[in-house]
Amino acid sequence: MADTKREIERKYESDDAALPDLTRVRGVASVRDRGVTHLDATYHDTADLRLAASSVTLRRRTGGADAGWHLKFPVAPGVRDEIRAPLSDTLPDELAALIRSRVRDRDVRPLVRLRSDRDVRHLLDDQDRLLAEVSVDTVHAERLTGEGGEARWTEIEVELADDGDPDFLDKVEKRLRKAGVRPSASASKLARALAETDPESESASESSAHEGAPGTPPATAPEAAPRHKHRPRPDGTPVTAGDHVLAYVRAQHDALVELDPAVRQDVPDAVHRMRVATRRLRSTFRSFRGVLDRTVTDPVSADLKWLATELGADRDQEVLAERLTQALGRLPADQVNGPVAERLAAWSEARHHGAHHQLLAVLDSRRHLRLLDSLDALLADPALRKKAAARPDKVLAKAVAKDFGKLSRLVEHALELPPGTERDTALHEARKKTKRTRYAAETAAPALGGPAEEAVRDMKALQGLLGDHQDSVMARRTLRELAAVAHAAGESDFTYGVLHAGEAHRARVAEEALPEAWRSISREFPF
Repeated sequence: MADTKREIERKYESDDAALPDLTRVRGVASVRDRGVTHLDATYHDTADLRLAASSVTLRRRTGGADAGWHLKFPVAPGVRDEIRAPLSDTLPDELAALIRSRVRDRDVRPLVRLRSDRDVRHLLDDQDRLLAEVSVDTVHAERLTGEGGEARWTEIEVELADDGDPDFLDKVEKRLRKAGVRPSASASKLARALAETDPESESASESSAHEGAPGTPPATAPEAAPRHKHRPRPDGTPVTAGDHVLAYVRAQHDALVELDPAVRQDVPDAVHRMRVATRRLRSTFRSFRGVLDRTVTDPVSADLKWLATELGADRDQEVLAERLTQALGRLPADQVNGPVAERLAAWSEARHHGAHHQLLAVLDSRRHLRLLDSLDALLADPALRKKAAARPDKVLAKAVAKDFGKLSRLVEHALELPPGTERDTALHEARKKTKRTRYAAETAAPALGGPAEEAVRDMKALQGLLGDHQDSVMARRTLRELAAVAHAAGESDFTYGVLHAGEAHRARVAEEALPEAWRSISREFPF
């Protein structure tokens, strides 16, 4: 069974491996020598270094108190989540699943072996509590692929204690710097090993220097860099309309890949964020058909729609459960008759359990992995149309304006309808078009600045209003189903009726607020 640990650490190097007196660090009362530990770690990756390209490390380590398999995902500079599994001869299935979005069907094999003698010291406060662990590591790296290569170095590592204050690391660093110790040029041992054991490959040194930094190039093969003729500037700044659209597509592609482990681990909000990424991609392909060839993007969009539907089964239930639980909690005690909370919790758990297991199967499916490969291919060699080479201000602004025009017609049609099912459906369609307009404006924002940012804010506000209305529609449907089950079981359905009435009121409030909100938005919309 794997467990997760948040790891906050900094690495240093020095011409002299000796540590300065760390009792002079503010807050440190004593330094306890914990002796030398011998560690032997084998790092695994694909032949094309897909894990290293996305700042992920996978190792099997013996020695020390945490022998076993360790999988590390970057969170922020110097911060990683380490997922551990017991020691075994082969990669545990649960860890293999967590890297699947990155490695796909590629074999994962031993890459580098690091043997370290770790001289450990604990920094303790005046109550003998651990503040941080400082180690001096003497490392021997050995490349296990190709012709191989070896390297040796000594480094200093400072790891914050669990639940420690990250500011404490600044105090330690201040003391180390005064003693001539400097931050390591490599973000991890693996990054340094890749650079120093493969002297024939300059790219290994360049790519591994980014190890541990979030937002690094895609979690796919290194060859996935765009090759289209309208390249961004050397610093990565987009230039053409195509550059801006591709930058947005790349960000959503990376989100799909990077959120995969969180969805598998059932991290709160992960499903929602992945679903949003699929919607943003589909909307971008539709809004910018003048930039990207739809004969290439339409098949990808079809798979994205399928994925969004599968994600929605879990996400919609999650939203409804939270909404109804909160509404129930606001009711006075005399309006709660029967085991409503228990029935709602059981419904939520049963639906979530089934949906999550189905979602795991989806993420492991050939169709999902093929979708990720298709996005890789699209970014590697994008099918650009003539407008992709044009100035972004005209092309992107026109696309946002076109989407807003379609939204206008949907909202005005919905407002003409009387309250009821037909109007609910029309408002739901307007909500979907609001999201599409928002995502188009997000794509345009880096190029167009203020007007596009204003459009994003307007669409977010409208989306919130229409979203609350649609959530009310879905909540009332669920309450009617729960009431029928409760009644059949001989329970009171009174409370479900009270909650239903409350949801109907929330829908009316949203509908009554919509005309004025829409007049304000449509009157001042910047495109």
